[in-house]
Amino acid sequence: MSSNTPLSTKNSVNPLKGDAFLDKALRPLVWEEYIGQKNIKDNLKILLGAAKGRNHPPEHLLFYGPPGLGKTTLAYLIASELGAQIKATSGPAIEKVGDLASIITNLEPGDVLFIDEIHRLNKMIEEVLYPAMEQGSLNIIIGKGPGARVIQLELPPFTLIAATTRIALLSSPLRSRFSGGTHRLEFYSEPEIGEIIKRSAKILNIEIEDGAVTEIAKRSRFTPRTANHLLKRARDYAEVANLPLNQETVTKALTLLGIDALGLSGADRAVLEIIANKFKGGPVGLSTVATAMSEEEATVEEVYEPYLIQCGFIERTPRGRVLTDQGYEHLGQKIPTNRQNKLI
Repeated sequence: MSSNTPLSTKNSVNPLKGDAFLDKALRPLVWEEYIGQKNIKDNLKILLGAAKGRNHPPEHLLFYGPPGLGKTTLAYLIASELGAQIKATSGPAIEKVGDLASIITNLEPGDVLFIDEIHRLNKMIEEVLYPAMEQGSLNIIIGKGPGARVIQLELPPFTLIAATTRIALLSSPLRSRFSGGTHRLEFYSEPEIGEIIKRSAKILNIEIEDGAVTEIAKRSRFTPRTANHLLKRARDYAEVANLPLNQETVTKALTLLGIDALGLSGADRAVLEIIANKFKGGPVGLSTVATAMSEEEATVEEVYEPYLIQCGFIERTPRGRVLTDQGYEHLGQKIPTNRQNKLI
């Protein structure tokens, strides 16, 4: 496959079957429709081309990054490009070794096995997965004690594609077995998000003005899933209010949802306001912020803080969380004059 050859040239067909199917309908079905992540797509083009040339399934792949960036979509696109079946499951769904054995032994040669949130796999199941990935065999222990015996099942050649939002929780032995590559998905640019919104609007038969596209893109947190969610909610508002889907309508709809100009929700702004007003800009500990919000520490740290840090509104310091000048400006508050030691 030459470097200029597209991964697929099929036409996309994406029928809508009601609101419950919208997320699936908005998922790209061919490579040409997958916007962004150029470096990953270029690497996959080489991997899949080489595998096709050898007439052998590609090596195992691991995708990681924040939720909503397209990890699952990549898995389905790879299976489509290979002309293979894809069997999808998730780490929490595989509770016992028998569950994994049932899934893997039912694979056909060349199938793709997709495991989402693989970091939540039981460690005992991980160890059973190692020989399946590396040697193409499954070792099952039958019985207990001195009478226990190991049965080795030969598996058809398959490709494991795994996705995780928390790669640090994967054990080193498991990470090392993804010989096809470990790829980190990056946040999207506003122009890329704009292209995704236009494509989604076309699929949903929504007439949308360029100003509305730009407004949704600005509030999407650089994440396609969030952009599609906001598009659908703006569409609902426009339909109920009998308004055209323009910039003004989008602003009204998202303001009603509590989404501000940079995509911050009411809870996000509450974090900033608590640090600014109750603790004079910090530093303040995570547990104190969580208590003031009546939230769990993990929720504040894993749900609210990443985007606030990405926007440059708060910083984590050895002494605790501190509100930055940009954070004060976003709240529309005056920046305190005595801030020399806040960020140290």
